[in-house]
Amino acid sequence: MGIAFGREICGDYHTSSSREWLVTNGIGGYASGTIAGVLTRRYHGLLIAALQPPLGRTLMLTKLEEIVHYHQQIYALSTDRWSGGKIEPQGYRHIEQFKLDGTIPTWRYACGDALLQKRVWMQQGANTTYVHYDLLRASQPIGLFLKALVNYRDHHGAIKSWGWQMAVDRVETGVKVTAADEATPLYLLSDQAEALTLHDWYYNFDLAVERARGLSDREDHLHVATFHLTLLPGHSITLVASTESSPELNGNTAFKQRQNYEQKLLNFWKTDRAFSAKNDPDWLNQLVLAADQFIVSRTVTLPPPDQIPVYPHSAALLSGKTILAGYPWFSDWGRDTMISLPGLTLATGRSEIARLILRTFSHYVSQGMLPNRFPDAGEQPEYNTVDATLWYFEAIRQYYQVTQDDDLVMELFPTLADIIDWHCRGTRFNIHLDPADGLLYAGETGLQLTWMDAKVGDWVVTPRMGKPIEVNALWYNALRTMARFSRMLGKPHQEYEAIADRTLARFSRFWNSEVGYCYDVLDTPTGNDPTLRPNQIFAVSLTETPLTPAQQRGVVDACARSLLTSYGLRSLAPDQPSYQAHYGGDPRQRDGAYHQGTVWGWLIGAFVIAHLRVYADPIQARQFLEPMADHLNNHGLGSLSEIFEGDPPITPRGCIAQAWTVAEVLRAWNATER
Repeated sequence: MGIAFGREICGDYHTSSSREWLVTNGIGGYASGTIAGVLTRRYHGLLIAALQPPLGRTLMLTKLEEIVHYHQQIYALSTDRWSGGKIEPQGYRHIEQFKLDGTIPTWRYACGDALLQKRVWMQQGANTTYVHYDLLRASQPIGLFLKALVNYRDHHGAIKSWGWQMAVDRVETGVKVTAADEATPLYLLSDQAEALTLHDWYYNFDLAVERARGLSDREDHLHVATFHLTLLPGHSITLVASTESSPELNGNTAFKQRQNYEQKLLNFWKTDRAFSAKNDPDWLNQLVLAADQFIVSRTVTLPPPDQIPVYPHSAALLSGKTILAGYPWFSDWGRDTMISLPGLTLATGRSEIARLILRTFSHYVSQGMLPNRFPDAGEQPEYNTVDATLWYFEAIRQYYQVTQDDDLVMELFPTLADIIDWHCRGTRFNIHLDPADGLLYAGETGLQLTWMDAKVGDWVVTPRMGKPIEVNALWYNALRTMARFSRMLGKPHQEYEAIADRTLARFSRFWNSEVGYCYDVLDTPTGNDPTLRPNQIFAVSLTETPLTPAQQRGVVDACARSLLTSYGLRSLAPDQPSYQAHYGGDPRQRDGAYHQGTVWGWLIGAFVIAHLRVYADPIQARQFLEPMADHLNNHGLGSLSEIFEGDPPITPRGCIAQAWTVAEVLRAWNATER
């Protein structure tokens, strides 16, 4: 049956308010909430529109307060928690079942002998949400009342009303809400229900998860309209929330379009895996649908030659693709995109999407570097990363391995050659090749350039300035990749081979024979860092390994003993003095623990592939992935979390849906089949 819960979960406030759902629209917009329907995050809402796709994400429709009149009884189906902790109404008590139909959250509410079903989904490519109700069973018609609560703020923010007046106007099939003169209007529409306009602020919703994160935990929302109708047994009604004035109003038609889209995704996956698909467990289908939620459109701005790209820009535009790192709060990051690309696209039979992403990011290369992050507000991209660019090489290598697309390699080759050249002679943040040992150095005081990038004010939690092991494993692989591409295109390859040989010859410096695994960073300001972290696993999992077979086994065994959990690898071994088992508290506390013991789900992919390389046991390697099937039923339903606490029970934290976690589980699963 897939992901489904009965009253044992739905009727318990603690569990039903901690399990969250997510639907997306392919341009950066989303809707998200809890099974219970209670708001626990500032990121919960029925329409969080991407007004500057894929960013500019703005909360517009917060929720619908649903009330059923039936047999002289009133059933409040909504759940709200207010300042002070009062929960009223307690509509979660009426939920008989919750399930995911593909990615579509579906509720069934029992009101006496009546059974009302609700579905929520978004239109692909549009800031449009559908909330569809079916009266599956009843002995007489019901009266259905839907109170629409709206807002207009950045999805990271929180609003106290302070007497804010929005314009609420009647339109032919509903209402139009304009929050301010320059605001994008919100249309709330139904071709069946009557709409009564209002302007009534609901004060002091209590956001429990935000309080636990040390952030503002109070918010107000505006009641702008109540839609009401008499619903007959066997009939349905759809309420549409959109930034478009004339969206499709037929809920059945829109639902069928969404189902067809998701079936198309599964067909790509199954066709690409015709031999093995019949043996796949059902939970992998859910992951394939989750993978698509991170892939979004990005309009590429083409700047004049030799200028750093600026976003937005008045130059020529190109339709491209990118990957949002995680829901609900991350934008598209260069590092996350390149790590996620193989699993989200190549492993799911969507190589044409991979091609678009690779081409999209090629337009943003500056001084031999890929952007680390595209800010939410649309400012200039940030280039403070040493590894994103090297993951770009690995993504292209995997793409070519699957597609043999000579044309794309030929198109991107000048950019790749320029990247290598910049790294050899030196680029931003003291990133340069050390001619003494052929290893890549990166870092300046006060900066965080690797994926372990937590920083609080001036405090760089894990600075890793020097020669990080995963950076140099990636550098070595990038050089070997460039040599192969050069030979393939009939270009000189000897220089790339020579640099790679020097890197290989001195990579042995990373081996710490006293403990039987690798140093994490060489040549830091305080010497070589012997801390046991998971970064060395990439020196085994990447195609070109610079370690001997015995060293590879030592790395895998060390990670298995001290870092491996059911859902990924710890970022620091528990016996280290700085280890933190708990992730929580205010931003400083959370960032202080982020890479100091917190488990990262995406690392399970590299571990499985490294384990497979060393032990050549695909059955055992696959067993490391199987706990993720259970995790699909927890936290972000149907998807995989960003991070987990370091000690059992390995509680999920961070983003409810993280691109590289989903991607690496899919990629590693495919690797175990090969």
